Amino acid sequence: MEIKELLKTSRRIWGDQKLELPQVIVRMGKVFGDICRYARNEKPTDAPNEEELKKELGNIIFSTIRWCDDLGYDPEECINLAQEAQRKYQRNLRI
Repeated sequence: MEIKELLKTSRRIWGDQKLELPQVIVRMGKVFGDICRYARNEKPTDAPNEEELKKELGNIIFSTIRWCDDLGYDPEECINLAQEAQRKYQRNLRI
């Protein structure tokens, strides 16, 4: 999958309405909260619903691509900046 294709798919689903940062934060918090609830509710005697966790992780990836675009940022540039920041962080851990 390519980022540009994912963005096109997202726009077909959600339309062209652009969210502002506060709206993005609320939606991101909802998905993050779902992931937190998954972790909180996991019990040694209960098999966690891995499909639910996978769906929520996918939601955060797929939605963030659209949110970057909503805020006027190129999602690929955002991903590249994150990759470089993680490389720098990892190098600093090894020092």
